[in-house]
Amino acid sequence: MSEAPRILITGFGPFPGAPFNPTQTLVARLVRLRRPAFADVTRFAHIFDVTYATVDRELPELIARHCPDALLMFGLAARTPYIRIETRARNAVSMLWPDAGHTTVRRACIAPGADAQMFGPHTARLFRAALAGGADVRPSRDAGRYLCNYLSWRGIEATRMLGGPRLAAFVHVPLLAQDTASRRVTSDELTDTGEAILLEMIRLTRVKLRDAARNSGG
Repeated sequence: MSEAPRILITGFGPFPGAPFNPTQTLVARLVRLRRPAFADVTRFAHIFDVTYATVDRELPELIARHCPDALLMFGLAARTPYIRIETRARNAVSMLWPDAGHTTVRRACIAPGADAQMFGPHTARLFRAALAGGADVRPSRDAGRYLCNYLSWRGIEATRMLGGPRLAAFVHVPLLAQDTASRRVTSDELTDTGEAILLEMIRLTRVKLRDAARNSGG
């Protein structure tokens, strides 16, 4: 069994009220970074259109095509001025806000009767790693009721499926500073924080792969 991690890194495109989504640039930068720690790591990038149908169609396709060991997802939280490491996905969907395809959902939950789904204890390690990026980073228990939360839910589901990723994580990023006087996160700070999170995700994935190889006698 190979211990060379395969990481799928995703972001979102623009959506109503957010004509620019910084996760597009962030994901592109993270897959282009050249570091010794990335030498044997295969990184795949994908940007989702902000629609429920796109997530339901493309996430399974991406997992089947790339067989990622870990799924690192980014989304925009335009009203939050700091970076959020999400710890869970809520069983909730907004019936008020249509997606970018003008689709409005007909029920306020993703899976009737289900509790919230937790990403797992690794989110605490990602949070500690993110602090090293220098930006304002905080853990979060509320991923909202829109596409970011929906993708989080589907990502956690994928980790429980045969052949799915071993780890998943979702990070909400804020709108970026537009000038030097702003207190918002800068583009460079966001990239540095994203890199720190990615490096920790790779380290955790290597541990998972080594454990799996040891347990299988490989």
